[in-house]
Amino acid sequence: MVTPLELLSPAGNADIGIAAIDHGADAIYIGAPKFSARADAGVSVADIARLIRHAHLYYAKVYVALNTIMTDRELAESLDIIRAVYQLGADGLIIQDAGLLELDLPPIPLIASTQMHNNTAEKVRFLEAVGFQRVILARELTISEIADIRRNTSKIELEAFVHGALCVSYSGQCYMSQAVVGRSGNRGVCAQPCRSHYTLIDGDGNVIQKNKFLLSLKDLNLMNRIPDLVAAGVTSFKIEGRYKGIEYVKNVTAAYRQAIDQFISGHSDYRKSSSGVSALTFSPDPDRTFNRGYTQYFISGPGEKVASIDTQKAIGQYLGEITGVGKDFFRIARHDLQNGDGLCFFTKNNDLAGFRVDRMAKEKIYPNSMNGLEIGTSLYRNHDMALARILKKSSSERRIAVEMDFRQEDTLIRLMVRDEEGNEAETVKAVLFEPSRNPSRAREQIEKHLTSTGNTPYQTARLTIQPKEPGFLPASTLNGIRRDVLEELTVIRRETYPRQNITFTPNDAPYPVNKLDFHANVFNALARKFYERHGATVTEPAFEALSDTTGKTVMTTRYCIRHQLDMCPKAQRSGPPVKEPLRLRDAHHTYRLEFDCRQCNMFLIMESN
Repeated sequence: MVTPLELLSPAGNADIGIAAIDHGADAIYIGAPKFSARADAGVSVADIARLIRHAHLYYAKVYVALNTIMTDRELAESLDIIRAVYQLGADGLIIQDAGLLELDLPPIPLIASTQMHNNTAEKVRFLEAVGFQRVILARELTISEIADIRRNTSKIELEAFVHGALCVSYSGQCYMSQAVVGRSGNRGVCAQPCRSHYTLIDGDGNVIQKNKFLLSLKDLNLMNRIPDLVAAGVTSFKIEGRYKGIEYVKNVTAAYRQAIDQFISGHSDYRKSSSGVSALTFSPDPDRTFNRGYTQYFISGPGEKVASIDTQKAIGQYLGEITGVGKDFFRIARHDLQNGDGLCFFTKNNDLAGFRVDRMAKEKIYPNSMNGLEIGTSLYRNHDMALARILKKSSSERRIAVEMDFRQEDTLIRLMVRDEEGNEAETVKAVLFEPSRNPSRAREQIEKHLTSTGNTPYQTARLTIQPKEPGFLPASTLNGIRRDVLEELTVIRRETYPRQNITFTPNDAPYPVNKLDFHANVFNALARKFYERHGATVTEPAFEALSDTTGKTVMTTRYCIRHQLDMCPKAQRSGPPVKEPLRLRDAHHTYRLEFDCRQCNMFLIMESN
């Protein structure tokens, strides 16, 4: 059995999604017109239809995200949207709100959003039993935990994030934005307080860190862990970034396409899940695009320092250290800098500072400011002008391989094509001709015009011509029969696209937990009905519906500040232990930190507003 592997790319709009397909994505996820967890990345029905039409030609899939929690009134409107995107041809629906499962849904495959907090084998097994076709795993899971989920489930597909920004909290378990400014992440409008700066104080009020980005994580990059993820049971590799621009999506998609293809090339029991090959005009490199520095997070377990506490901004690609300075220029050992590049560095106070390259003169680099630049300063490039120029243009063509069989008979010519999936199309045309006085040239003419597939999505992989010495045919005749047969093949591909239709049938599979508090994110009566039918008692509504949130945990995270700052009581080798409880403060709020070292979890409890 050959297992398909899927590269899943983000799309903030249809144009970005189409570019991702052209650069090698097997699937796209895009926001519904309303109720997606990236509220500002909602897309019109017309644009979703345009993306689906392009994607399905390559047998690539489009999943629509409708993954916020909703009020009772919003559920009815959401059903209209679900039915509309199903009619458009969407291949899956990404959801968080269990209340949707009480509606009369069309037969669209259901995908459990990572907002559903899919971090245990018990939870994933329940979702499979309920009727989900796929689960998006919590980002915090280790390889062994993913493998355990695979062992304890049967056919549900496992999707994992492999690249992009990291939420510091378990997805769906962060209420900090709602508590601070009334903007709920579970409603798609997170204000990202995790990217703000905080002061950390100990139990005696002593300052440990002042005005640092103590909750801001580096970006995820698991490109070199594809084989491990496949071995653990992951078949869909997801790039984060529905708020990212088209240049970012092009570059990162192309890079992961190459990484996954490299794995497939050495493993005959795996294949890509869509058609066609992308021909790039550039060499993809995620280091050259937006990133806050990279981390593999917890994929190998705790141990790595995963936060970027000195800045929440992109630092980009490391270039090296300054080797010499002059009055208005500096030198660096090796570089490919260009005028207009954006560079940055950390000052002596560990603040991030930036400048622009104004001009180059051989080995001398003239910036728009020399402030803070000295020998030994480490430089990073966070805006790559050369790559940006390439990616603003058309930077890839994706072609589906076809085999052509051309036959010339007494009064007609016949052209048959077969694509990668075995779809066939044939065109026959009546033609009167005489034997060519130069059969070799006549054959070259046929080869030239039948293999020139132009701006079609096809590329000729093989052409057979019978007889060996054909008669001469004009270019217009050859171009016409080629055009007609490829247009017919396109119609056939669209008609035979293998779309799944799966009817959701409610059942009473037992929920793995008996009592559910606000962490279950129950925001409407139908969600409550769902959990109660599955044997759980809902003791609290969603955080967004609570009248009193005093003392509530506003964030649950596997990231540990004590570990990040070398204060972990298990690992601390010298000095007295830090007096607890630790607290985080900003200009308006105080949060108490609690730790569960056994489960490697940290909790933020709001103490004051």
